[in-house]
Amino acid sequence: MNLPPTGFALALGLAGMLASLALLIWLAYRGWTVLLLAPLCAMLAALVSGEPALAHWTQTFMGSAGRFLAQFFPLFLLGSLFGKLMEDSGSVDAVARLMSEWLGKRRAILAVVLGGALVTYGGVSLFVAFFVLAPMAQTLFRTANIPRRLMPAAIMLGTATFTMSALPGTPALQNAIPMPFFDTTPFAAPGLGLIASAVMAGFGLWWLGWQAVRARRNGEGYVEPATGGTVGKGGQSALVRERASVAQAFDPAEIASGAPPSAQGALPPIAVAIAPLVVVVAANFVMNMVVFRRIDAAYLGEARWGATSLSAVAGVWSVSVALALGIAALVALNWRRLTQLRASVDAGANASVLPVLSVGSLVGYGAVIAALPAFSVVRQWVLGIGGGPLVSLAVATNLLAGLTGSASGGLTIALDALGSTYLQLAAQHGIDPALLHRVAVMSSGTLDSLPHNGAVVTLLAVCGSTHRESYRDLAIVSILGALLALAVVIILGTLWGSF
Repeated sequence: MNLPPTGFALALGLAGMLASLALLIWLAYRGWTVLLLAPLCAMLAALVSGEPALAHWTQTFMGSAGRFLAQFFPLFLLGSLFGKLMEDSGSVDAVARLMSEWLGKRRAILAVVLGGALVTYGGVSLFVAFFVLAPMAQTLFRTANIPRRLMPAAIMLGTATFTMSALPGTPALQNAIPMPFFDTTPFAAPGLGLIASAVMAGFGLWWLGWQAVRARRNGEGYVEPATGGTVGKGGQSALVRERASVAQAFDPAEIASGAPPSAQGALPPIAVAIAPLVVVVAANFVMNMVVFRRIDAAYLGEARWGATSLSAVAGVWSVSVALALGIAALVALNWRRLTQLRASVDAGANASVLPVLSVGSLVGYGAVIAALPAFSVVRQWVLGIGGGPLVSLAVATNLLAGLTGSASGGLTIALDALGSTYLQLAAQHGIDPALLHRVAVMSSGTLDSLPHNGAVVTLLAVCGSTHRESYRDLAIVSILGALLALAVVIILGTLWGSF
């Protein structure tokens, strides 16, 4: 007979959980692979709690990691492939060049932000955007004599804030994760998402513009990086790769594979470059707003299909179809430019493997922690946070994303452990699940940008900058701005509901 755990056992289990989490964060920050760290730290927590470690590894850990892979690997695979083909066709370079020529040096910061926003909202992987936007930003900032320390913040603002978590319909992985938990679509709470996007973008542009003006008054201008004046070539070390693998759905080691645009001659016309991005956004919208509302998917309730429902799989289906159509359009329009199509396809597919396994391992770690008896203490504390379910959900997701350094990992862990509970609380409080969706996604994109985040480390390396030089401005636009937008959404959602 299983007896309830004593106070001492709960305290010991809680200490084991915290110790394992601290060990996971510390070793991951030092570059150890999370593929090994996650199960080891999970087993440590289980042993300290007096739980069967091997059973948790094979049944709890692998079961949860396997479900994550089964559910989201199509998005990792197609997203990485689309991003690599966009890079190798020269399409991302063409978009960056358009922004540079259109806005020029007088609006260098705005050009970088808009260029990043356009390609990432269209489905291009974050790290692909980093490696293309950094040289563009360097040229603009040098010509405009804007301090190079502001480059990472401008790139992060355009690529990893509002286009990742707030804009309705974004194909980012984070926007797909809550769908099976809350039966929502990528366009959940569109009005609130647009308001949040305006807050993030407006605040970030104001801050960077103010910093540029202050620098000009103080006589501070552009200074070449210590790497010899070239950016965009860093960020491919083993240390950066391990940190980056849990941050975004693209392995930066594959950036150098395939045929780079510079080896293919002229860049594509801007209409050709933008067309695949438009296809992704339009197809995602049509799938959710037209196709899924007209098809009969009752067969999904059969045991052979996992006894699921259309609402539980619609999010992954819609983004997968959108990316697949975008890839088809991209190849068709750039057939002659993709001179090494097989190499590009191989690199794009390979780039998805390490990230999905790494994030899956984090999810498995979270599942073990959530299954331990001591987690009941954490659950009670989180659910007892004042302000209602929206505030509680925001705090829980923020903490987990910050601790793991992964927006997708932290969000999945939070929803795996507490998603059904929040859905019940939402029903009790009359909260639209779409509002839960938007709050959860936005919460995952705030504290995940702490210094140990793989995207932050990679971006600084690509820009030839250090944490000391550039992290303050990056944190203000990606953390403070995101928290401000999150607060606005929670207040508006509490007062007027989802819209």
